[in-house]
Amino acid sequence: MRAHWIQHVPYEGLGHAQTWLSKAGAEVSCTRMFAGDRLPPAAAVDLLIILGGPMSVNDEATLPWLAAEKAFIAEVIAAGTPVLGICLGAQLIASALGAPVGPSREREIGWWPVERVPPEPGTIFPFPDRVTCLQWHGESFALPAGAVHLARSLGCEHQAMQIGRRVIGVQFHPEATPGWVASVLAHSPGAPLPGPYIMAENELTADLARRCREGNLLLDSLMDFISAK
Repeated sequence: MRAHWIQHVPYEGLGHAQTWLSKAGAEVSCTRMFAGDRLPPAAAVDLLIILGGPMSVNDEATLPWLAAEKAFIAEVIAAGTPVLGICLGAQLIASALGAPVGPSREREIGWWPVERVPPEPGTIFPFPDRVTCLQWHGESFALPAGAVHLARSLGCEHQAMQIGRRVIGVQFHPEATPGWVASVLAHSPGAPLPGPYIMAENELTADLARRCREGNLLLDSLMDFISAK
């Protein structure tokens, strides 16, 4: 399996996804968009993971590489390749397929529950009834044409979507590990504006290993699902 991942800032890495890729024996490559790396040919990718970042998908005027990335994502999806988009990555999938991305109902930073939307008929990922995962976003995606709504939260209606059999986007961060959280916190600006879904840092980092494991198990299931033959 030739797995490729797209990184938007140097301090947000694969997290637990690296563990899944290692167990799968994948041949792994990366495009660092912030460093000007070239994207590979779509045909050279058997699995694509699109990570998060603090920018908006609408920042093409200041970050022109976003246009090229969206075109690449659309091409990979059209080829039937498995794709997982996380946070900004899910928003990029939506934007690449013509759906708008903008401010979410509430800004979410912290560990908040995500709940399953009653499934539609078909081959749909069996999202758990309720799972608590790390949220770190101020924008969210609308559903592209043909997408299935998988999950929501009180602060954000579109927490997960599925497109076809092999493409899933999630607004939250199931890849988060204690090291991942520490890295993102170290590169975050001062305390965020208060809000109903904003956790203080001491609360966000409490019982971190256990909280991360819950999301990591979901990530394993997501990766298994989209990559299954």
